[in-house]
Amino acid sequence: MIKIRIVSSKDEIKDLTRGDHTVHLAYRASSTDMFRLLQYSPRLRAVQVPPSYYRNMPTTARAFLETQGVEIIEGDVWGHRKDIDEYFVIDDEMIERITRLQSDGLKVEEISSRISWESKLSPAMVNYIIKKNA
Repeated sequence: MIKIRIVSSKDEIKDLTRGDHTVHLAYRASSTDMFRLLQYSPRLRAVQVPPSYYRNMPTTARAFLETQGVEIIEGDVWGHRKDIDEYFVIDDEMIERITRLQSDGLKVEEISSRISWESKLSPAMVNYIIKKNA
């Protein structure tokens, strides 16, 4: 299971825990905010940002995260209600489905396309899951 912590504003960064490994930024974060992400969640492995922000993300923020080993993923968390749960969860069943498609010999692009169509996951998030489970 992958739990993606939804962060809607810079004020919520302080609520991150050491156990948060994947974060979705639902706002336009600054380079300083990226630095603070790692202060509060030093085990961070991936940051997902909306497509509009991904294209215009500051070079310094991108470089900082990449040098810290944090993958930057383009995508959204469609239909998630943060007022109900602060985490968007990718369940083990979906991860197993991705793994099964891999073992069936499908190419990464085919898997990403199929899973994105079937679920609310972005192709980049599917690629991240494939890479993480390799």
